[in-house]
Amino acid sequence: MPKSLPYHPFLIESLTKNPELAAAYITATIEEIDPEPELLKRALGDVAEALGQPKMTPEEYELHLKKLDKLLSQQGNDAIYNLGTWLNALGLKLTVAVCTDTEDNDVNAEITAQLTV
Repeated sequence: MPKSLPYHPFLIESLTKNPELAAAYITATIEEIDPEPELLKRALGDVAEALGQPKMTPEEYELHLKKLDKLLSQQGNDAIYNLGTWLNALGLKLTVAVCTDTEDNDVNAEITAQLTV
């Protein structure tokens, strides 16, 4: 008998059952203090597997994953708008929120102070 269960199937099942969790998973990855580019790609791929695969044909799903590779290599505005479109196909949307965390506000205050000097 195995000592532990594989994590990936549990993650995909959890994300499939709860799209809010999928959104939080991506948000947490984006908000990492020391981000790793591969981590974002993995999180987006996991969410695509959970939310896209059940809705899409295998061909559409493969095309959607190829779009992810392309959009993550883009720069500037195109990357942001294309990520929004890519997420929309999974039933998610890209949003901006007000910082409510004290640490985030302190960082923003330091940046503002640097800009106004």
